[in-house]
Amino acid sequence: MNISEEEKIETLGAFEISEKMVELAKINAKGNPYLNAGRGNPNWINKKARLAFSRLLEFGIKESERTISDGDLVGYTEETGISARFIDFLSPKTNDTDQFLIYCLDYLKNTLLLNLDSVVKEFVDGVLGNLYPSPNCVLKNTEIILNQYLQSVLYNGVDLANDTTLFPTEGGSAAIVYTFNSLKENKLIKPGDKIAINTPIFTPYLQIPVLNDYELVEVDLSSKEENNWEIDPTTIEKLNDPELKAFFLVNPSNPGSKALDDKALNEIKKVVLNNPDLMIITDDVYGTFVNDFQTVYSVVPFNTLLVYSYSKLFGATGWRLGVIGLHKENVFDKLIKELPSEQQEQLNKRYNLVVLDTEEMSFIDRMVADSRSIGLYHIAGLSTPSQIMEALFSLTHLVVSDQTDDYIEASKKLVNDRYEKLHTALDYAKDESAKNAKYYSMINIYHLAEEKYGPDFRKYLETHYEQIDFLINLAQKNGIVLMDGVGFGANPGDLRVSEANLPTKDYQKIGQQMLELLNDYYQTFKKEQ
Repeated sequence: MNISEEEKIETLGAFEISEKMVELAKINAKGNPYLNAGRGNPNWINKKARLAFSRLLEFGIKESERTISDGDLVGYTEETGISARFIDFLSPKTNDTDQFLIYCLDYLKNTLLLNLDSVVKEFVDGVLGNLYPSPNCVLKNTEIILNQYLQSVLYNGVDLANDTTLFPTEGGSAAIVYTFNSLKENKLIKPGDKIAINTPIFTPYLQIPVLNDYELVEVDLSSKEENNWEIDPTTIEKLNDPELKAFFLVNPSNPGSKALDDKALNEIKKVVLNNPDLMIITDDVYGTFVNDFQTVYSVVPFNTLLVYSYSKLFGATGWRLGVIGLHKENVFDKLIKELPSEQQEQLNKRYNLVVLDTEEMSFIDRMVADSRSIGLYHIAGLSTPSQIMEALFSLTHLVVSDQTDDYIEASKKLVNDRYEKLHTALDYAKDESAKNAKYYSMINIYHLAEEKYGPDFRKYLETHYEQIDFLINLAQKNGIVLMDGVGFGANPGDLRVSEANLPTKDYQKIGQQMLELLNDYYQTFKKEQ
């Protein structure tokens, strides 16, 4: 591949570049097995919730046959007595999935104090998908369950479950799109506004703001490799700028894989005192891979919109399961109420088709309406089977009796083992801090070159080859696909390795193949000296 072709590829987004690398790797020159460590899709799943979903579906069909039964045409479900019939349907003594569902019923009744007929009816209709989502923001009992889960895994002891309104979405990606769109539609951001972004970061947070739809001015709050991708407290001080409208972050970071520590969280708390109208959007999809994780939302809930996805922990990327959380008292609602009268009138006209009192319509309800272009607000909302799957995933954690979730611990061990194999094979520095999720590794090929062959060779690589040359050759010659860190806002030479989507043994192979290719470059370097 010549230089001009490489320059063209560099103009693509990180994920688009990765797709190009996949094409090359599948027909690599050495005939090596194709290994794609570029995507964050986990290669494990949670079986317990899926089996429970299947049992609920089976029971739902049986329930439907009670009202109408004409071949494949069956009827509707009835709430009265449905929980008792469900318990009779289950065989907990001989079926582990049924035992789990009994534990769920006990938790829902005795801990959450929910009406079992109401919950079972919601679950059964939900998995059957026989009704529009109602309420369209989130199903009633499901919201209570999801709130308990989020509090357990993200809030680190802060009690916010009863004060948080949720909006399940089609994955975390939809949550990001809905958030930006509604911020714009409700006049909370406009072209030219300054927003802060903690980089490196998931590429849409870099790409979306600069699109013609938004045209925002980005202020970079960068984390550095030499600081193990931790955001420096002095960097957070940039948020004191009163012209800053919003702060976007992924926590733990992607691709740095580092969670904010107590110092950073405290600095953010101080910033909000100085800049009380700052809007914060935090994406916490990797939070469960860090012990004692604490979300920004639990530190400054008034200012923060929370995004979470079930995809990574539970192996559910294909389900598209995300959720937005917002405190019932929040800066977004406050700022909407403070808009000039002319803008208020514009928003009243926008939403008065679907509500009588538009001025009292919360920001999260506006997001629901905006997600369906207003006119279809009455049929908005995440599909009910997806909502119930979120509830079941949540319950696998909530019903754990000894406070140690073996599934979460096994997931953390799996990515840790892969991290260890990669870094050992490369002899590359490890970050063993408690805040490292280890879901991704960032390997700087220039640093690696200097460690192996000295500073002159590093300078040679930096000056004689295009930024993504190593990435292209790793795919084209060796069959290995990694992701270019520059697309995430990192530095040239930074490559992201996902510790999620390949068998554990392959991470040693990836390290070996990277070193083998680096040696090929070094041999060329020696010949040219």
